[in-house]
Amino acid sequence: MKSLIKLGRIALTAGLVCALLTGCTLLPSAISTTSLKVMESQSDTITLTRDEYDRLSKYAALDEITSMVEYYYYMEPDMDAMLEGAKRGLLAGLDDPYTYYYNPEEYASLWENDSGEYGGVGIQISASYVTMLCTITRVFSDSPADKAGLRKGDVLVKVDDLDVSATTLYDAVRIMRGELGTPVAITVLRGTEFLDFSVPRELVHVNWVSSTLLDGNVGYIQLYDFSGDCYQRFAEQLDALIKQHAKALIIDLRDNPGGWVDDAVNIADLFISSETVTYLEYRNGQRDYYDATPGALSIPLVVLINENSASASEILAGAFQDYGMATIVGTQSYGKGIVQFVLPLSGEDEGAGMQISAAKYYTPSGRSVHKAGITPDIIAELPEDDQTLYELGDLADTQLNAAYEVALSLIDRSFVTALPGTTEEPSQDAETEADSAATGVDPEYLIVVS
Repeated sequence: MKSLIKLGRIALTAGLVCALLTGCTLLPSAISTTSLKVMESQSDTITLTRDEYDRLSKYAALDEITSMVEYYYYMEPDMDAMLEGAKRGLLAGLDDPYTYYYNPEEYASLWENDSGEYGGVGIQISASYVTMLCTITRVFSDSPADKAGLRKGDVLVKVDDLDVSATTLYDAVRIMRGELGTPVAITVLRGTEFLDFSVPRELVHVNWVSSTLLDGNVGYIQLYDFSGDCYQRFAEQLDALIKQHAKALIIDLRDNPGGWVDDAVNIADLFISSETVTYLEYRNGQRDYYDATPGALSIPLVVLINENSASASEILAGAFQDYGMATIVGTQSYGKGIVQFVLPLSGEDEGAGMQISAAKYYTPSGRSVHKAGITPDIIAELPEDDQTLYELGDLADTQLNAAYEVALSLIDRSFVTALPGTTEEPSQDAETEADSAATGVDPEYLIVVS
């Protein structure tokens, strides 16, 4: 999960990274033409401390390689592309799938995605690297795709003139996120029939939360991601379910890859009073605690998880489980128990950023879920051959049905109290991942929105 840290620390880190990227050209062993011009215009000599020289010396080989490419390569090299590759490679050396570099376009897209508003058609797509098929897993409410008739379960075949597969999905997304007001041609496979659609690109608002009241006064909330305005929407829909006399609540976190830590904490705070929800532990042993505030809703809770429930999903489920506040139903969760900071870069790299794993998180009782996951109290699996994309609240879904039966059994044991307070917008100091690869979703799959 990712975390935005205080401005001073961001500036310090960004400045340090900038120095490492640009300062190596000052080494006496390999000075670039650009650096010589800077030196000529400012001074005939550059003075470095021993510590500065020793630090920069570590990067001399990179400058030597650059010089050799400039001299020997058979074509005019793209130095900007080489530098970006070097940045990515430097972080790849950590062998951490959650630490990487964002170029300015990717960094802007990160925050656009998190805001929940962007120009596009309004679909979520899951790409399988096994079948190479790209399947629409969600059509956002009132989106252009919804109005045009695209459906959950449609297989994306073509976008304009591009044949769509797992390897071309990002290209397809870029096309679908084109100029507002212009149409995009989309072909899908629905069953055995190919269907063509012309869908206008409009401003899309992502619904991070959906809900319904099931028979027997069981409230059901599906939380897709801990991003954007999910906390406010969750609280609003929870309040609406209580007003409809919900006597128990199912929170469905299946396939939820995570999101902002603060969103998980604020949602937990609706049900947990004055206790620790989670804590982070850094390399030096320092801990940051995230605590709930006084006042909470008392209602029988069931939390539904599966093997793709990760990060912030595990924070929420783990806290409920530790305090015995919810019955956890489903299958073992993914097991991503580390936190990422998202840092902006400056100087020549202004507009870019990086994401770096900075801490582990623990449940209130001190359990680490990293590479372990949350073990459900009741195991409920989908049949092995069940590939159905169920509609919201469909009790033919065997996992949801198992959670529903548990909720019904809990209703006679508890009572509902008033929902506390209002739903103030939380500050967002910590986040789990930006894209599916970073949030711990099974690497056989890629999930994106357009």
